[in-house]
Amino acid sequence: MKKVAISLGGLFALLAVILGAFAAHALKMKLSAYSLGVFTTGVTYQMYHGLALILVGILVHIGYRLRVTVWCFTAGCLLFSGSLYALALTEIKWFGPITPLGGMLFIIGWIYLIAQVVRSNESI
Repeated sequence: MKKVAISLGGLFALLAVILGAFAAHALKMKLSAYSLGVFTTGVTYQMYHGLALILVGILVHIGYRLRVTVWCFTAGCLLFSGSLYALALTEIKWFGPITPLGGMLFIIGWIYLIAQVVRSNESI
């Protein structure tokens, strides 16, 4: 699970850098300020959770059981950031209701991580 978490974290972080650069250069003149802000929010949350997945992979290596967190953060990135990218690029409003599902997965992943660390006997 540690390789999965770190690999996915690295992939999400890499894509966040690429998409951020794409937004700053190619989309800046094509999207409204609102849509560019929506896109940027997706990039920001994707980067945070990519880095968080790398941290989770390190915690898994230490001995924490965080499979739920890995999958919540992964699905959260896909649903939260993915729906924001789609909304910004297409302006199709039905992508909007998907975003909170990804946000809930982020929240569940963080709660699970905190609970596992608090109840664990592992020392960090």
